[in-house]
Amino acid sequence: MFQVIVVSSEVQKIQVIHPRPSSIVAALYTLRDLGADVIILHGPSGCCFKHARLLEEDGVRVLTTSLDEAGFVFGAQEALTNLLRKAKALFEPKLMAVTGTCSSMIIGEDLHQAVLNADLDIPILEVEVHAGYRDNTRGVIIALEAALDMGIIDEIEFDRQKILLDKATELERLYGAASSEYLRPERGDVKYEVASRLLKLIRDGLRGINILNAKKETAYMFADVTAAVSEVAGCQVDTLANLFDKVGLPKVRRDAANILSELNARNISFDMIGGLDEYAVTGEAVARFIEEHNENYDFAVISGVPHAIPISSLNDMEIFSITNGPRQVKPLRDTGHHHVVVELDLHPKTMGVSRIVESEFGATLRALSRATI
Repeated sequence: MFQVIVVSSEVQKIQVIHPRPSSIVAALYTLRDLGADVIILHGPSGCCFKHARLLEEDGVRVLTTSLDEAGFVFGAQEALTNLLRKAKALFEPKLMAVTGTCSSMIIGEDLHQAVLNADLDIPILEVEVHAGYRDNTRGVIIALEAALDMGIIDEIEFDRQKILLDKATELERLYGAASSEYLRPERGDVKYEVASRLLKLIRDGLRGINILNAKKETAYMFADVTAAVSEVAGCQVDTLANLFDKVGLPKVRRDAANILSELNARNISFDMIGGLDEYAVTGEAVARFIEEHNENYDFAVISGVPHAIPISSLNDMEIFSITNGPRQVKPLRDTGHHHVVVELDLHPKTMGVSRIVESEFGATLRALSRATI
């Protein structure tokens, strides 16, 4: 079912020295996707501050035990127990979670005992995680293990998620931000110039393939790029999207359904290549679509996670890639992508939304199209 990616020992030995996503943050987003109403970080008040704020945009209450120097020495289990009780009283959550941090895990805080002492009558996920793992996906797995133990997900979904996470990790090591020792952040190509080039190909009557391959909530903006290309190119492009809304954790399914509904309302038709959590393994479906349709596509537009689409399946196409990762620019260019556009600040703009968010590239393409009619 899934494309197998072989990771060489040379790639595995790379010591990445630029900042990488945190396992704690990955666990937090997974708990959100599972439906946690309140998440307590057992650690210093500044731990994961930016992402804690972003998660509150999605309706999740993120609290902290504000572990300080005294707590580092004497522990703070009682403080965690008290905060669990206070959170229940303040917010009346249906599902709570408590996560470790580097500091609380190093000093050996017992999250389970604190939960037992709180003696609350609601499910509480216990996620013993720190940021010292090589791959941030480890935080996702730890959160999913807690959900499995509590019966929130079953073995089938847990195994499916593990396969997807393994593929996502391999993808980043081979072609993503973990593929080089150091990657300088770049802003990509000028959107006006890239949109002008794409519009010229369309005006010249060339054929293209338009692919949405986005990761979870980021699809709310990447879908706007896909929609803009479809609107401007019409029947000159075949559109594919990973918006299958019958797979994934609860929030992932809702996001897919929201975007699917809106694209349908805009009369944008497309073929399905997977779900929003399957972005790392959609390359096989794209390659199969191109082979089965036997089309001589002149260009490809890939929005979201472009490096998941095997370059070999794109043949001699002129490739336009839209990402939100400044450190993804060089790997894409090195792989053979001709134009790389970065939608900066995409993630904050797609938190807490339920409708498609306008992208800079999509807006530029539409404006140029109107100006040249």
